[in-house]
Amino acid sequence: MSKKPFYITTPIYYPSGNPHIGHCYTTVACDSIARYKRMQGYDVMFLTGTDEHGLKIEQKAAEKGITPKAYVDEIVETFKKLWKYMNIDYDRYIRTTDDYHVESVQKIFKELYDRGYIYKGEYSGKYCTPCESFWTDSQLDENGCCPECHRPVAFAKEEAYFMKMSPFADRIEKLLLETDYLRPKTRATELVNNFIKPGLEDLCVSRTTFKWGIPVSFDDKHVVYVWIDALSNYITALGYLNGAYTDFDKFWPADVHMVAKDIMRFHAIIWPAMLMALDIPLPKHLAVHGWITFNGEKMSKSLGNVVDPFVLGERYGCDAIRYHILREMALGADSSFSNEIMINRINSDLANGFGNLVSRTVAMADKYFGGTLPSERETDAVDEDFKSVILGLLPAVDAEMEETKIKQALEEIFKAVDRANKYIDETEPWKLGKDETKKARLAAVLYNLLDSIRVISALLSPFMPTVMPKVWEQIGASAEDVEYGKLGTFGVLPENVTVHKGEILFPRIDVEKEIEELNSLIQKNMDEAKSNLSSEEKGETAEPIELAPEISIDDFAKVELRVAKVTECEKVKKSSKLLCLQLDDGMGGRQVVSGIAKYYKPEDLIGRKIQFVANLKPCKLCGVDSNGMICAADTADGPKVIFVDDSIPVGTKIR
Repeated sequence: MSKKPFYITTPIYYPSGNPHIGHCYTTVACDSIARYKRMQGYDVMFLTGTDEHGLKIEQKAAEKGITPKAYVDEIVETFKKLWKYMNIDYDRYIRTTDDYHVESVQKIFKELYDRGYIYKGEYSGKYCTPCESFWTDSQLDENGCCPECHRPVAFAKEEAYFMKMSPFADRIEKLLLETDYLRPKTRATELVNNFIKPGLEDLCVSRTTFKWGIPVSFDDKHVVYVWIDALSNYITALGYLNGAYTDFDKFWPADVHMVAKDIMRFHAIIWPAMLMALDIPLPKHLAVHGWITFNGEKMSKSLGNVVDPFVLGERYGCDAIRYHILREMALGADSSFSNEIMINRINSDLANGFGNLVSRTVAMADKYFGGTLPSERETDAVDEDFKSVILGLLPAVDAEMEETKIKQALEEIFKAVDRANKYIDETEPWKLGKDETKKARLAAVLYNLLDSIRVISALLSPFMPTVMPKVWEQIGASAEDVEYGKLGTFGVLPENVTVHKGEILFPRIDVEKEIEELNSLIQKNMDEAKSNLSSEEKGETAEPIELAPEISIDDFAKVELRVAKVTECEKVKKSSKLLCLQLDDGMGGRQVVSGIAKYYKPEDLIGRKIQFVANLKPCKLCGVDSNGMICAADTADGPKVIFVDDSIPVGTKIR
């Protein structure tokens, strides 16, 4: 019986510099899903790669005095080194400089032209080189900059080919609003309102002002512009219109495309339009995640706030890093990276939770039975409740993974870890071990713990593939014991299972020492980045800071500061400066209007916890009711919202 195919992809990464921890989430997430599907018995194709053409690459290569191909070759090796280091088990790696991809893209471009969807015209407008995107004046941000990266744009005028987008507007709107193509669905309305309702503009699909790209086969003055080139990789890597591979019919349509929110528009609108124009079935799901942020800002080398995954991996192991970033990121929302969050997560979940469960269970089996459990057992009512939790774990994790909700899947697994540790407290095996008449009961308790660890570790293996085989060795589990088909059954380990004490799986970290050392490393990066900035860019000022008049503690006590979570956010229609936020404030909810639209997109705030003034007198701003005020810091770059640790409950008073 042939296995059912499953196709999952990351976006292909733009090799503009060395990768950092912010690059890792999509690839680690897709790798985990791919491993889970393989465990379930699927025939998996996991694709990743690099998008290697464009003006920026040509410019950076020229600055270094090397060819564009030599430039990207060097960076691609760094990406591949990182993926190997992070134990990424991809099935295929595509580079847009690969000959077979070039062949297919030229054929795709010609097919779209022959079908009447591509035509020659002239482009006159604003162009962002870092994003490789053209923008109309109405699409620019409040400062006349790129609406995606908020960097300056340049006027560009050139002959270009365009792809007609309006013929697909209605179908794409239905795709986004009436199907589960987009995950999470909350992103759909934003895309429709911002890009489809105003009218889909035709897409520039060729360039003449640089040469580092795939030549248009019938007009070599032009090179194919990034989106037809880059997006086509998902089908060219399967052999579409080339002879390199022959598994397009087997794996297409893709089951999951996973992307970060900054390229959501291209995968949710442009890619479906291309496929519709070619009469190719659409992917089943587009999973959109947020950014790993540092102090509320997206990680960026220009800000100096990048975290080197090689450094973190050397200190804690790649499995701990994989677990941390997967555990913190809810699909669709940003996750805040900090040294404290990472180290506390490793200590609480991995060292004190799962690692301690394994080590003390194995240690007790070794201490009381010389490593091999006897066959005689004595059961108790508490055992059945514990077993029911373990038996319910597989369907719970399956359900979350089916929805690409990795964070929630891990939460389900660690509920079982907590229950296993509670079971130890309930049964008190250290007391049973002191009484010779209780050895049969002790054997039952330890066997139940070992078999629960078998199930838990097998379900953790897609997320932490390096450490789990060490767990199986310690608990005496064979490869057959941890097969997917046996994870819904209790009592799989041999009755006389033999354990093997091993190394500590996740050593506990000295929090204060580690935070100090990591902060020092990150501060060094930030100092180096800032050293090349002007005083104005650094936010420095020669003027002394003047404080407002002093107030008494009684005056301060009149201000009610509390924690809330942003559940919804949208721009106020009559204002370019205002955002309207819906807050879960722990008191039934409220609406607050804030003048931060120039600095934050709605999706940057949804799901984040903030602090706000809860007892401010209500008012109307541009006709919209506002019941409170968001707290933000004034900086040289504008207001920065003060975000709150996600562990603090909504409604908590700040003092």
